[in-house]
Amino acid sequence: MTLLMSAPAAPIALPRLGALLRHAAPRVLESMILPVAVFYAAFAVLGLYGALAVAVAWVYGGVVWRLVRRRAVPGTLMLAAGAVTVRAVLAGVTESSTLFFLPSCLGVFCASMGFLLTAPLRRPLAQRVASDLVPLPDHLLEHSLMRRFFMRQSVLWGCAQLVNAGLSVWLLFSLTTETYLVVRTSAVAVLLGGAGLISVLSLRRCLRALAR
Repeated sequence: MTLLMSAPAAPIALPRLGALLRHAAPRVLESMILPVAVFYAAFAVLGLYGALAVAVAWVYGGVVWRLVRRRAVPGTLMLAAGAVTVRAVLAGVTESSTLFFLPSCLGVFCASMGFLLTAPLRRPLAQRVASDLVPLPDHLLEHSLMRRFFMRQSVLWGCAQLVNAGLSVWLLFSLTTETYLVVRTSAVAVLLGGAGLISVLSLRRCLRALAR
């Protein structure tokens, strides 16, 4: 830390907001938007069992695609493949789409607790997620300003995901599957999109303060 503070401040190449969003957009599209869109389209055309089969095929297709292209398969994708298989079997046996969506709602709640509980730690969950979306040098992550930034972001995303989980469960038990998919996707897109915009603007402000 002493070496960092005594060294002359080097200019930081600050990416444009559009560049940051373009970098994160494919990950958001793959993990949040496309799975719901695919399930909804299949549900409308093929019914519950067809939608469940398409959802499972979509996830495993992503695994096969990476293997064919000789790309590493992320552990999160393997976990998602196992989870979607169990959820699809439960929903198929009970003939209820509620059991397909409920585990994901509970997973969002667990994620919110992960953000909130790790906020005061040396490396909060928000920092791990941000490092995947916006690569930053290690010495920058150790700066006190960045530590405070990630602590605040963990609180922000913990609260946002807590609202997401509560809203999703309420909508799941209040609406039909078709309406749930549309309303929940729209509401979550606005909620997390707003939180994401706040995070990006806060990161730019923090980096500018470090560059002075």
